[in-house]
Amino acid sequence: MAVERLATVVWCHLVEPGDSAAGRLLSGLGPAEALRLVIGDGTTELVEDTDLATARKRWLPRLSLEHVSDALRSASRAGVRLVTRADPEWPRQLDDLGHHAPVCLWVRGSASRLLELRPSVAVVGARAATSYGEHVAIELAADLAGGGVAVVSGGAYGVDGAAHRAVLSVGGLTVALLAGGVDRPYPAGHAGLLDRIAATGAVVSEAPCGSAPTKWRFLQRNRLIAALAEATIVVEAGWRSGSLNTAGHAAALSRHLGAVPGPITSAASAGTHRLLREYGAQCITSAADIRELIGLDESPTSSVAADGRARTDDTTRVRDALSARTWRDTPDVARRAGMTPDEVEAILGLLHLEGAVVRGPAGWRNANTRD
Repeated sequence: MAVERLATVVWCHLVEPGDSAAGRLLSGLGPAEALRLVIGDGTTELVEDTDLATARKRWLPRLSLEHVSDALRSASRAGVRLVTRADPEWPRQLDDLGHHAPVCLWVRGSASRLLELRPSVAVVGARAATSYGEHVAIELAADLAGGGVAVVSGGAYGVDGAAHRAVLSVGGLTVALLAGGVDRPYPAGHAGLLDRIAATGAVVSEAPCGSAPTKWRFLQRNRLIAALAEATIVVEAGWRSGSLNTAGHAAALSRHLGAVPGPITSAASAGTHRLLREYGAQCITSAADIRELIGLDESPTSSVAADGRARTDDTTRVRDALSARTWRDTPDVARRAGMTPDEVEAILGLLHLEGAVVRGPAGWRNANTRD
């Protein structure tokens, strides 16, 4: 491993996420030279810089070549890729974080997919989401992904998980940002979901492999979610929800911010109403609102014609190829629609989320009575 890359790995063990003192030193000297400066004893530069001298006292007790070696071995076993600023896969939007930018990224999945996050939207919200919150997250994420917009979230229960699953169902791109090492699925109940995300997108963390998720790392992880995406949409959040932390990072970075309104009697939507009332978040009621927010033209993807009737498009072709009484497998539907099986599978996934089609052991059929 090259000296600069090894020094970068050492640095991500020395510091906690978002350490601005480390960020300032690394941006000025680079990982290897900065490490030599910190490890050296009685350096004039450190004596003259009170902040760095103080930072050195918290960094050096964490210096452990054993921990570095363990992390590298774990990364190798899990197929995890280290991505640094020197790599072409580095997502440049993270540089907007300045001295609070991550030292590096640990990526499980395809690192090159991090370059496909333009356009992208962060869909976040409460872990203890209501059925309303999960339903809205599914609708928004599936619609966005079906139109080529990548979705970023945190891999958690509730809104995050619903958004990730919706994107996967329509064959879109989704990226999960974790607070701990990507070799340690968290929450454990989402291990299978994170595997699926890594198979087609990426699971990412700035914490080295083997790291445990902590409250501080969750809060700092949120800045990465906000920085990677062009807009952050809070679907559902309580008054003190961690999703409001992500929204704060988005606002600080001058990213677009949206919030979904909920029932005024629901405590689960108190945080989104707060964003709408006090922080200038845009009211989001559909994926069309989000596309408008990030400056995407709606006309090419509109499913409604000027006279109000549904436009004849690929979705209509797939619906027409289905029966309300007879189960049909994907290749049969594709043949009847004159489309490829992959195209049909993506559309069927979206229709399934909408409740328009039913899936069974023998294939698919329309959910209504129309044949």
